[in-house]
Amino acid sequence: MNSEDRVRQHFADSIEIKRQSSDLAPLVSRAAQLITRSLLENGKVLCCGNGGSAGDAQHFSAEMLNRFEMERPGLPAMAITTDSSTLTSIANDYSFADIFSKQIRALGQPNDVLLAISTSGNSENVTRACVAAHERGMKIIAFTGRDGGDLAGILGKDDVELRVPAQNTARIQEVHLVFIHCLCDLIDRELLGVQD
Repeated sequence: MNSEDRVRQHFADSIEIKRQSSDLAPLVSRAAQLITRSLLENGKVLCCGNGGSAGDAQHFSAEMLNRFEMERPGLPAMAITTDSSTLTSIANDYSFADIFSKQIRALGQPNDVLLAISTSGNSENVTRACVAAHERGMKIIAFTGRDGGDLAGILGKDDVELRVPAQNTARIQEVHLVFIHCLCDLIDRELLGVQD
């Protein structure tokens, strides 16, 4: 396969996984309702992930804090992946596995939502964050892939898992980005009373 054909195959694979993932629309809608309810009850969204998923956590919080496609006041969301002093002090004094859970225990409140992102579902620091979120009475929206990993097994009945039906990390991350944009669109429409 030459390089141009390989690029075309990447696009074809991405399109197919996105098509399959559109079956998750009811769960995406439910996740948006969970966040909207939290915001209306003076809650906030805390977001975490590692690597590209940390970037996705930051992307979501930026869309919420600033704006997505419509003008509106900023909405309370925070990526707990960005404070290098906090992350390194927790990793140094305790362990890397605790970098998110300690922040959740300090910042999380019962009306809050945790957006936990892990393509494999097996990131220990993300699963520990989910345990801490449950301890704080928070709801969880989990973006996963593959078989959902350890994360899928610790979610409760009030949580929402958006599991991309793919094995390839790049394809999973591409759909996670679509989830982010869908959530932002649905949250804005609900809060602003916009109807098509």
